[in-house]
Amino acid sequence: MAPIAVGNVLPDGKIFLFDEKDQLQTVSVHSLLAGKKVILFGVPGAFTSACSLQHVPSFIEKADQLKAKGINEIICYGMNDPYVMKAWGKTFPENKHVKFVSDGSGEYTKLLGLELDLKDKGLGIRTRRFAMLLDNLKVTVANIESGGEFTVSSAEDILKAL
Repeated sequence: MAPIAVGNVLPDGKIFLFDEKDQLQTVSVHSLLAGKKVILFGVPGAFTSACSLQHVPSFIEKADQLKAKGINEIICYGMNDPYVMKAWGKTFPENKHVKFVSDGSGEYTKLLGLELDLKDKGLGIRTRRFAMLLDNLKVTVANIESGGEFTVSSAEDILKAL
């Protein structure tokens, strides 16, 4: 499947998150994001170095600026199980705006066409690193890394596009 691109409508699918009452929820992507201006950024793995030291912190640090430009939601998406994503999110105590969601089975990653084979690094199939800007589910910016690099998918890259 070709990777999702600018102009595409985000496909619907199921993802997992913990709600404000700390209850695990299965939610439809469309029900979570419809009618909103959203940044959806994907990471190859929770607790990995580039994700933990650069990618997620870039969105936490720039969240107020992004919100000031009309962003309603900032979502961190990973192919780890929901409990791992929840635990990882807690390692960022300064975070006030980034929500952590899970695609533990990789089914939604396949719908996006963003699988990344990291078997040679002991990680298996993961999500390619990306950052997308969505307006009512339509992709208006799609900064997708070619591998596990971190060159075009930071919060600063999204700010430049706004």
